[in-house]
Amino acid sequence: MDGNGRWAKQRGLKRTKGHEVGAETIREITTYCAEQTSIESVTFYAFSTENWKRPKLEVEFLMKLLDRYLKNELKTYQEHNIRFKAIGKIDELSRSLQKRIEETEELTRNNSNLTQILALNYGGRAEITRAVNSLIKKGKKILTENDISSELQTPYSDIDLLIRTSGEERISNFLLWQLSYSEFYFSPTLWPDFKADELNKIIEDYEQRTRRFGGL
Repeated sequence: MDGNGRWAKQRGLKRTKGHEVGAETIREITTYCAEQTSIESVTFYAFSTENWKRPKLEVEFLMKLLDRYLKNELKTYQEHNIRFKAIGKIDELSRSLQKRIEETEELTRNNSNLTQILALNYGGRAEITRAVNSLIKKGKKILTENDISSELQTPYSDIDLLIRTSGEERISNFLLWQLSYSEFYFSPTLWPDFKADELNKIIEDYEQRTRRFGGL
Protein backbone atom coordinates (compact mmCIF):
# COMPACT_ATOMS: atom_id res chain seq x y z
CA MET A 1 0.00 0.00 0.00
CA ASP A 2 2.41 2.67 -1.20
CA GLY A 3 1.88 6.39 -1.52
CA ASN A 4 0.41 7.66 1.75
CA GLY A 5 3.26 10.10 2.36
CA ARG A 6 3.37 11.38 -1.22
CA TRP A 7 -0.42 11.79 -1.24
CA ALA A 8 -0.20 14.01 1.84
CA LYS A 9 2.79 15.99 0.53
CA GLN A 10 0.98 16.79 -2.73
CA ARG A 11 -1.78 18.38 -0.64
CA GLY A 12 0.49 20.23 1.75
CA LEU A 13 -0.51 17.94 4.61
CA LYS A 14 1.47 16.02 7.20
CA ARG A 15 2.41 12.44 6.33
CA THR A 16 0.22 11.27 9.21
CA LYS A 17 -2.88 12.51 7.34
CA GLY A 18 -1.93 10.29 4.43
CA HIS A 19 -1.79 7.30 6.75
CA GLU A 20 -5.21 8.14 8.20
CA VAL A 21 -6.81 8.31 4.76
CA GLY A 22 -4.91 5.16 3.79
CA ALA A 23 -6.57 3.34 6.70
CA GLU A 24 -9.97 4.40 5.34
CA THR A 25 -8.96 2.91 1.98
CA ILE A 26 -8.20 -0.41 3.68
CA ARG A 27 -11.77 -0.42 5.00
CA GLU A 28 -13.23 0.30 1.55
CA ILE A 29 -11.16 -2.35 -0.21
CA THR A 30 -11.82 -4.95 2.49
CA THR A 31 -15.56 -4.35 2.33
CA TYR A 32 -15.47 -4.68 -1.45
CA CYS A 33 -13.57 -7.97 -1.20
CA ALA A 34 -16.08 -9.28 1.34
CA GLU A 35 -18.84 -8.72 -1.21
CA GLN A 36 -17.08 -10.85 -3.86
CA THR A 37 -17.79 -14.56 -3.53
CA SER A 38 -14.63 -15.39 -5.51
CA ILE A 39 -12.25 -13.71 -3.02
CA GLU A 40 -11.25 -15.80 -0.01
CA SER A 41 -8.62 -13.57 1.56
CA VAL A 42 -6.91 -10.21 1.17
CA THR A 43 -3.55 -9.35 2.72
CA PHE A 44 -2.37 -5.79 3.39
CA TYR A 45 1.31 -5.00 3.94
CA ALA A 46 0.76 -2.52 6.77
CA PHE A 47 4.16 -2.35 8.50
CA SER A 48 7.37 -4.08 7.49
CA THR A 49 10.35 -5.13 9.59
CA GLU A 50 12.23 -2.33 7.82
CA ASN A 51 9.68 0.38 8.67
CA TRP A 52 11.20 0.78 12.14
CA LYS A 53 13.85 2.89 10.36
CA ARG A 54 11.29 5.65 9.85
CA PRO A 55 11.22 8.70 12.17
CA LYS A 56 10.24 7.74 15.72
CA LEU A 57 7.20 10.04 15.80
CA GLU A 58 5.84 8.55 12.57
CA VAL A 59 6.29 5.00 13.86
CA GLU A 60 4.54 5.89 17.12
CA PHE A 61 1.67 7.42 15.17
CA LEU A 62 1.35 4.31 12.98
CA MET A 63 1.15 2.06 16.05
CA LYS A 64 -1.59 4.25 17.59
CA LEU A 65 -3.41 4.38 14.25
CA LEU A 66 -3.33 0.60 14.02
CA ASP A 67 -4.76 0.22 17.51
CA ARG A 68 -7.53 2.71 16.72
CA TYR A 69 -8.21 1.04 13.38
CA LEU A 70 -8.70 -2.39 14.94
CA LYS A 71 -10.95 -0.95 17.65
CA ASN A 72 -13.15 0.82 15.11
CA GLU A 73 -13.16 -1.95 12.52
CA LEU A 74 -14.50 -4.68 14.78
CA LYS A 75 -18.03 -3.58 13.86
CA THR A 76 -17.15 -3.82 10.15
CA TYR A 77 -15.65 -7.29 10.62
CA GLN A 78 -18.79 -8.55 12.34
CA GLU A 79 -21.25 -6.91 9.95
CA HIS A 80 -19.51 -8.36 6.91
CA ASN A 81 -18.57 -11.72 8.48
CA ILE A 82 -14.83 -11.02 8.10
CA ARG A 83 -12.16 -12.91 9.99
CA PHE A 84 -9.14 -10.85 11.05
CA LYS A 85 -5.63 -12.28 11.26
CA ALA A 86 -2.23 -10.66 11.83
CA ILE A 87 1.10 -12.03 10.59
CA GLY A 88 4.63 -10.92 11.37
CA LYS A 89 6.73 -10.54 14.52
CA ILE A 90 3.73 -9.60 16.63
CA ASP A 91 5.60 -10.30 19.87
CA GLU A 92 7.85 -7.29 19.20
CA LEU A 93 4.91 -4.87 19.24
CA SER A 94 3.70 -3.16 22.41
CA ARG A 95 1.83 -5.37 24.84
CA SER A 96 -1.30 -3.24 24.54
CA LEU A 97 -1.27 -3.58 20.75
CA GLN A 98 -0.63 -7.32 21.02
CA LYS A 99 -3.69 -7.56 23.26
CA ARG A 100 -5.82 -5.63 20.76
CA ILE A 101 -4.68 -7.95 17.97
CA GLU A 102 -5.35 -11.08 20.02
CA GLU A 103 -8.81 -9.89 21.04
CA THR A 104 -9.76 -8.98 17.47
CA GLU A 105 -8.56 -12.34 16.16
CA GLU A 106 -10.52 -14.17 18.84
CA LEU A 107 -13.74 -12.20 18.35
CA THR A 108 -13.69 -12.79 14.58
CA ARG A 109 -12.26 -16.30 14.40
CA ASN A 110 -15.57 -17.91 13.41
CA ASN A 111 -16.31 -15.41 10.63
CA SER A 112 -16.10 -17.07 7.24
CA ASN A 113 -17.00 -14.63 4.46
CA LEU A 114 -13.46 -13.27 4.00
CA THR A 115 -10.14 -13.35 5.82
CA GLN A 116 -8.45 -9.98 6.12
CA ILE A 117 -4.77 -10.33 6.95
CA LEU A 118 -2.61 -7.45 8.16
CA ALA A 119 1.14 -7.96 7.80
CA LEU A 120 2.57 -6.15 10.85
CA ASN A 121 6.28 -5.99 11.62
CA TYR A 122 6.45 -8.48 8.76
CA GLY A 123 9.24 -9.57 6.45
CA GLY A 124 9.16 -12.45 3.98
CA ARG A 125 12.71 -13.57 4.75
CA ALA A 126 11.98 -13.50 8.49
CA GLU A 127 8.86 -15.60 7.97
CA ILE A 128 10.75 -18.27 6.01
CA THR A 129 13.61 -18.28 8.53
CA ARG A 130 11.16 -18.72 11.40
CA ALA A 131 9.46 -21.59 9.57
CA VAL A 132 12.76 -23.40 8.94
CA ASN A 133 13.93 -22.96 12.54
CA SER A 134 10.60 -24.28 13.80
CA LEU A 135 10.99 -27.40 11.67
CA ILE A 136 14.57 -27.91 12.89
CA LYS A 137 13.34 -27.72 16.49
CA LYS A 138 10.84 -30.43 15.66
CA GLY A 139 13.72 -32.67 14.58
CA LYS A 140 13.37 -32.29 10.82
CA LYS A 141 16.66 -32.88 8.99
CA ILE A 142 15.47 -32.83 5.39
CA LEU A 143 12.76 -30.31 4.53
CA THR A 144 10.18 -30.43 1.77
CA GLU A 145 8.28 -27.53 0.26
CA ASN A 146 5.14 -28.79 1.98
CA ASP A 147 6.97 -28.75 5.32
CA ILE A 148 7.88 -25.10 4.93
CA SER A 149 4.45 -24.13 3.63
CA SER A 150 2.83 -25.72 6.67
CA GLU A 151 4.92 -23.56 9.04
CA LEU A 152 4.19 -20.21 7.40
CA GLN A 153 1.95 -17.76 9.21
CA THR A 154 -0.45 -17.26 6.33
CA PRO A 155 -3.47 -19.58 6.02
CA TYR A 156 -2.49 -20.27 2.41
CA SER A 157 0.72 -21.23 0.60
CA ASP A 158 0.08 -19.48 -2.72
CA ILE A 159 -1.24 -16.07 -3.74
CA ASP A 160 -3.11 -15.47 -6.98
CA LEU A 161 -2.60 -11.73 -7.42
CA LEU A 162 -0.19 -9.14 -6.00
CA ILE A 163 -1.08 -5.46 -6.38
CA ARG A 164 1.35 -2.68 -5.52
CA THR A 165 0.27 0.95 -5.70
CA SER A 166 1.99 4.31 -6.33
CA GLY A 167 4.04 3.15 -9.32
CA GLU A 168 6.68 1.28 -7.31
CA GLU A 169 7.68 -2.01 -8.94
CA ARG A 170 9.32 -4.04 -6.18
CA ILE A 171 8.26 -6.90 -3.91
CA SER A 172 10.02 -5.35 -0.89
CA ASN A 173 10.29 -8.54 1.16
CA PHE A 174 6.55 -9.26 1.01
CA LEU A 175 5.31 -12.88 1.10
CA LEU A 176 8.32 -14.13 -0.82
CA TRP A 177 7.43 -17.82 -0.58
CA GLN A 178 3.76 -17.35 -1.39
CA LEU A 179 4.37 -15.18 -4.48
CA SER A 180 6.24 -17.84 -6.46
CA TYR A 181 3.59 -18.07 -9.21
CA SER A 182 1.50 -14.99 -8.52
CA GLU A 183 0.34 -12.55 -11.14
CA PHE A 184 1.65 -9.01 -10.53
CA TYR A 185 -0.08 -5.70 -11.14
CA PHE A 186 1.60 -2.34 -10.51
CA SER A 187 -0.78 0.60 -10.25
CA PRO A 188 0.38 4.23 -10.54
CA THR A 189 -2.37 5.28 -8.11
CA LEU A 190 -1.30 6.47 -4.67
CA TRP A 191 -2.86 4.24 -2.00
CA PRO A 192 -5.27 6.84 -0.48
CA ASP A 193 -6.77 7.30 -3.98
CA PHE A 194 -7.06 3.58 -4.70
CA LYS A 195 -10.74 2.69 -4.97
CA ALA A 196 -12.86 -0.41 -5.38
CA ASP A 197 -13.54 0.47 -9.02
CA GLU A 198 -9.84 0.24 -9.84
CA LEU A 199 -9.50 -3.02 -7.94
CA ASN A 200 -12.41 -4.42 -9.92
CA LYS A 201 -10.69 -3.48 -13.21
CA ILE A 202 -7.45 -5.10 -12.03
CA ILE A 203 -9.30 -8.30 -11.18
CA GLU A 204 -10.92 -8.26 -14.63
CA ASP A 205 -7.45 -7.91 -16.15
CA TYR A 206 -6.20 -10.78 -13.98
CA GLU A 207 -9.05 -13.02 -15.14
CA GLN A 208 -7.94 -12.56 -18.75
CA ARG A 209 -4.42 -13.80 -18.06
CA THR A 210 -3.31 -17.35 -18.78
CA ARG A 211 -1.58 -18.94 -15.80
CA ARG A 212 0.67 -21.82 -16.87
CA PHE A 213 2.56 -22.53 -13.61
CA GLY A 214 5.61 -23.54 -15.64
CA GLY A 215 3.64 -25.62 -18.17
CA LEU A 216 2.52 -24.88 -21.71
